[in-house]
Amino acid sequence: MTGKLYLVSVGPGSRELIPPMAKAALEASEVIVAYDLYLTWIQPWITGKEIHTLPLTQERDRAQLAIAQARAGKTVALISSGDIGIYAMAALAFEDMAEDDHYAVQLIPGITSANACASLLGSPLSHDFATLSLSDLLCPWEWIESRARHIAQADLAAVFYNVQSKQRQDGVYRILDIMLEHKRGETLCGIVRNAYREDQAVDILTLAELRTRRFDMLTTLVIGNRFTRRKRGWIYTPRGYGNWDDAPDTVTAASLPAGAVWVFSGTSDGNALAQEIGAAGHAIVVSSASEYGAELAGKQCPGAAVIAGRLGIERRRELLRGSQASAIVDATHPYATEISPQLIALARELALPYLRYERPRAMGEQPARHVASMEDAAQLAMQLGQRIFLATGSKDLASFVQADDADGASAHQWFARLAPDPQHLQRAIDAGLPRSHLVAMQGPFSQMANETLWRDWQIDCVVTKDSGDAGGYQAKAAAAAALGIPLIVVDRPAIDYPAINSDFAGVLDALRRLPA
Repeated sequence: MTGKLYLVSVGPGSRELIPPMAKAALEASEVIVAYDLYLTWIQPWITGKEIHTLPLTQERDRAQLAIAQARAGKTVALISSGDIGIYAMAALAFEDMAEDDHYAVQLIPGITSANACASLLGSPLSHDFATLSLSDLLCPWEWIESRARHIAQADLAAVFYNVQSKQRQDGVYRILDIMLEHKRGETLCGIVRNAYREDQAVDILTLAELRTRRFDMLTTLVIGNRFTRRKRGWIYTPRGYGNWDDAPDTVTAASLPAGAVWVFSGTSDGNALAQEIGAAGHAIVVSSASEYGAELAGKQCPGAAVIAGRLGIERRRELLRGSQASAIVDATHPYATEISPQLIALARELALPYLRYERPRAMGEQPARHVASMEDAAQLAMQLGQRIFLATGSKDLASFVQADDADGASAHQWFARLAPDPQHLQRAIDAGLPRSHLVAMQGPFSQMANETLWRDWQIDCVVTKDSGDAGGYQAKAAAAAALGIPLIVVDRPAIDYPAINSDFAGVLDALRRLPA
C-alpha cells in the first residue's frame, strides 16, 4: 500500500492567493493535517475529508501525524501558511521521514510572508535580499545577531520574521541597533501587520523611526538598502544600481572639505568644541545623528560642513576615506554607547587619530540614588514614586513603561521632557506616554524651571542621567532636593576609550600636535 504526502502551502491568508496546485492537492487528499486557523482559508476544498488539527506549538506532532497517515497508505495534505518550505513545516516532515518510506512526496510552493509584505509596500526586494527569523526558540540568539550583522554589513535588503513576542521584547531593538551601526538612519523600511488578512496594516518609515516602534508576532519588518527609494506612497529597490558608489543623498566625499577634522557631536558642548576647533584654523565636518542636531550645529558652527543622520559604518568609512579626514573627535553624548565603539574601530582601520571629549561628571552634593541601568532605574522608581519624571531622553522611555506593564499593576504615571524633535516625540508616544505628559523644549534648564514644571505635574520621583553641568544635572539635583523628591541617577556606561579629554584645551592641544 503506497500513500502520498502533499506538503501544501496556502499563502499569507487570502483565499484568492492560494495557488491552483494547492487546491488540486487538497481536493486529491483524503486526510488534512493543519493548524485550525488555516482551515478557514481552504474550506471549499476539504469538505467531507478526515481532518486533524493540533495547536500552534505542536508543529512536530502535526508532521508526525501526517507521516503516519501516509505510511498507512492514505493521501495526506500537511498544511502550512506562507510557503511550507520556508520557516515552516516541510523541514519537520523531512526530518521525520525514514529512508525506507515508500509513500510519494510532493511539495506545493506558495506565497511567503516576504513576498506578500513586499507586495503591499511596493517592490523593496527587487535586488539581493535576506530573510531572518528573530525567534530564538530554535536558533541561538548569538547566531541571530551574527547573521543580522552580516546582513547589515552587506547592506542587503532584509525581511524579519517573528519580530516581537511577549517573551521577546528587546531582541528586535538589538537587531535594529545592529542595522543602524551599518545602515543610514534614513534607509526606507516597511512595517506590515496581518498581510492579506483581516486588520491588515501597512506603514512606510525610516530605519531610525522604526527603532521607536513596538511590534508583535503578527508583524513583519522589511528593511531597505541604501538605494531603496520612495515614489507615490510606495518603496522600491532598483534592479540595477548603476553606479554602485552613489548613495541616494546629496553628501559626497568631494563636497566635503579635504583633510578636515570630523567632529561627531549631538550636544551643545560638542558643537561649542567644534566651533573652537574651527577657530583654531582647522577645516571641520560636524556629524549629527538627527536632523534637529544638524540644524543646531549649523547655527552654532558657522562655516562648518554639517552632515545629518545615522550614516552607518559603511557610509562613514566611505566619506572619511574619500574626504581624507585628518582626525576623528568623538564628542557624542556620554550615553551614546553604540557610536563610540564604531568610531574607535573606524579610526583604527583608517589610521586616523581618535580623540574623545567627554563632559565632566557631575560633582554635586545633593542626595541621589545611583543605579547601573535603565532597567534598575525603572524598578527603583516604581518603588519610590507614582508620578515619575523621566529626564533620560527618548531612547529609553519604552523600558520604563514596559517594566510597569510587566509589574502587572501599571499604576504609575510617566512624564518626560524631550528635545523638540518629531522623532523623539513620536518615540515617546509609541512608548505609551500620553501627550499631556510630554513637554518638548531645548535644554538645559534652570533650577526654577525644573521646580515649576515638577510642582505643576505633582512629580514625586525623578530619573536622570549623569549628564554633567552642560546637561543641566546640577539644576535638576537642586530642584529635586528643594521639592523633597527622590532623585535616581543612571550612571554612565563604561567604555574603554583609547584617548579621553574632559576639557576643550586637551582636545585642541592634541590636534596641534598632529603631524601637518
